[in-house]
Amino acid sequence: MSVTTTSIIIVPGWRDSGPGHWQSLWTERLPHASRVVQDDWITPTRSAWVGQLEKTVLAAPNPVVIVAHSLGCIATSHMGPEAAARVCGALLVAPADPERRAVLSDFAPVPYAALPYRSIVVASSNDPYCPIRLAGAYARAWGSEFVRMQNAGHINIESGHGEWPLGWALLQSLEGEPALKGSVAPLQQVLSSPL
Repeated sequence: MSVTTTSIIIVPGWRDSGPGHWQSLWTERLPHASRVVQDDWITPTRSAWVGQLEKTVLAAPNPVVIVAHSLGCIATSHMGPEAAARVCGALLVAPADPERRAVLSDFAPVPYAALPYRSIVVASSNDPYCPIRLAGAYARAWGSEFVRMQNAGHINIESGHGEWPLGWALLQSLEGEPALKGSVAPLQQVLSSPL
């Protein structure tokens, strides 16, 4: 039996990630994962969202790997130094552009400073919530590796990303495979199956 060396924190975006979303599926499969729960999913404020994220990170028993989607990526980029120091990696998927929707404008401007941990930004060429060029600019500013997906929408249920094996493989690359063995056989089989 392997020893878990990281705490995975799932950070949903605006309006949360519902049943069947890859974030929800991963939360169910990973015994050492916790999920940030916001008081207000509909009209988010930066102070409340970032505060709840920081509280979750600081309460984690081990170094943290963040798995964020959409506005959750932007909240992650706003974390203060104390919480950021607990993070050893982040998978930042389909980051939102808070300037595109008035309800998200409290999260603007997005920080353009290097993140103090390894990070991977995954973005789609046709994401309705953030142009690919802007996602690439975030990745460069944050010092992140950049994975560009073709026509993957917002990388959510609506665009056909339930299980999302590519994302799972990227998470394994951040966390280190030994910590995931045992709890994820079904997804590992999906990854090794021919398409």
